[in-house]
Amino acid sequence: MAQEHSVFSNIQDNRTSSLAEQVADQINQVIIDQNINAGEKLPNEFELAARLNVGRGTIREAVKLLVARNCLEIRRGKGTFVVEKPGQIEDPLGFAYVKDKITLAVDLMELRLQLEPWVAQLAAQRIEENEKDTLRQLCEQVEHKIRSGEDHGPADKEFHAYVARCTHNSVITEIMPVITYSIEMFTKFKAPRLLEDTIRTHWQITEAICANDPQKAYDSMYEHVSENRESIEIVRRMSMEQNRNRDN
Repeated sequence: MAQEHSVFSNIQDNRTSSLAEQVADQINQVIIDQNINAGEKLPNEFELAARLNVGRGTIREAVKLLVARNCLEIRRGKGTFVVEKPGQIEDPLGFAYVKDKITLAVDLMELRLQLEPWVAQLAAQRIEENEKDTLRQLCEQVEHKIRSGEDHGPADKEFHAYVARCTHNSVITEIMPVITYSIEMFTKFKAPRLLEDTIRTHWQITEAICANDPQKAYDSMYEHVSENRESIEIVRRMSMEQNRNRDN
């Protein structure tokens, strides 16, 4: 890390945040300013304490805060390192702890129906030539998984994530995995007809995007998500009926 001493500054406690929080913010800024890559090691706590003019205990507390924020990881016996995707967590909205997964899937579908057609439309406008083959390969992968009777959920989710990537909008790319959380949740509920519809609409989406046809991409994605939403609604009604029968 070049010129760390010019980046780190002495920190004084104030009324708005704790000393550890200020130190954590300063360390985090170093990661950004110095473009420290994933897997790179930070200076040890002795060095950080000296440069920031704070105690080692404060450094440890600051590092704990950054670990909790998924910016750093501590490897025992090796040191403190920047994580693969600083600041990002796999389940930022805590969906894994929502008890009623079916209702959660319905709610996510409502959001997807509003957002994903526009994402597909944008992808059709911005996709680069060297991305088209990859999109087709991901579409083929989903079809192969379905026809082989395998769990196609992860491949399906990867397909939608790549559509988002083709927009070349960094925010869309990061939020898409959050709203497509429902994909892997309900693929096991899909009837054979819906599986065939998934194959068909995925190819319609793919070819429209690769043909740089924004309206066709929008319409195809809208049809795809609508069909999935209807499927989830059926599952929810069946679940509600089973619960009522169980209570009677």
